[in-house]
Amino acid sequence: MDVGLTKDRQPFEHRIGLTPGGVKALTENGHRVYVESTAGDEAGFSDEAYTAVGGTIVYSAEEVLLRSQVVIRVSPPTLSECEQFQPGQVVVSSWHLALAPADQFRILLDRKIATVGFEIIEDDNGYAPVLDAMSEIAGRLAVIIGSGLLLNEFGGKGLLAGGSPGIPPASLAIVGAGTLGSAAAESARGLGTHVVALDSDVNALRRLQERVGKDVPTLLSTRHNLEKALAFSDLFLFAVSLHGERAPILMDRKMLGLMKPRSIIMDLSIDQGGCCETSHPTDFSNPTYEVDGITHFCVPNLPSTASRASTRALTNAIQPFIEEIADKGIDQAVRDNSALRRGTYTYGGFCLRERLARAFDAPYQSLGDA
Repeated sequence: MDVGLTKDRQPFEHRIGLTPGGVKALTENGHRVYVESTAGDEAGFSDEAYTAVGGTIVYSAEEVLLRSQVVIRVSPPTLSECEQFQPGQVVVSSWHLALAPADQFRILLDRKIATVGFEIIEDDNGYAPVLDAMSEIAGRLAVIIGSGLLLNEFGGKGLLAGGSPGIPPASLAIVGAGTLGSAAAESARGLGTHVVALDSDVNALRRLQERVGKDVPTLLSTRHNLEKALAFSDLFLFAVSLHGERAPILMDRKMLGLMKPRSIIMDLSIDQGGCCETSHPTDFSNPTYEVDGITHFCVPNLPSTASRASTRALTNAIQPFIEEIADKGIDQAVRDNSALRRGTYTYGGFCLRERLARAFDAPYQSLGDA
């Protein structure tokens, strides 16, 4: 099968869909892989590294799309990019289609594009390999970046995240005790930051404490407890994820008034719409903005700042699915692999996710448990 890797043109997206090692696994199994020239440069993977393992370098995204049956990219395709996809093509990416414009969704159905979303691939036990891999990195990066945002030169109130002898640490509240939240809690505790975690699921809080330790207090994320956490936190991190759906709005603008001046909200649920009413996506050209005296950081593709590490982690997670699609074809692969089936938004002109189909008034088809 012909597989293509395009260069991501979204601002500040530095990752590529597969490392040279991932391409080698495909070419050794008889598949052709077309790589757009310089697509891997920003992640530290040269054109020469791809040709050395059997990849074919081409010099435009259009050529990759015309030659490939399966296209792998990272950031959500734009409307204009969707218009370039070929009928019946398989496009593997971070789609987040719950936030897509209706016109874009209609193009995917009309052209019978099979859209496989990294973020919704999930096995029978609820394990989401790609989402977990990226969330682990995002959680660690959030603490590094958040610690900087607390400093004066970055607009903060001049706090040291971990404190120092005789000086108390900053307080971090994390809403969402999944992989991202747990990774952030673990990293923050390593610095000595005071951490509190909130989630609507007691079992998720239990798992976080098993990973991080009992010295991280936990609370159910009721409005009352959210308001308590807002009042004492210097850094407030949203890490809530609903697979394939928009993130819930948990914080309205009035609640900003509960926070101490120059405190920071990091809404890392922004790729699913965000959890705060005042959140909107930013990028690293201007990553923060202020509302009512509170700094907001809402960069959606945080793992891209560690592009080489993230590309390796992404390849590790998606390689088995890409190989199965290439070996069997998408028709058989989605029927044989329940995780891949759950990770597919659209296929053959139908939407495979019932709630999403209702939201877009689109034809729905079930292939078992999508």
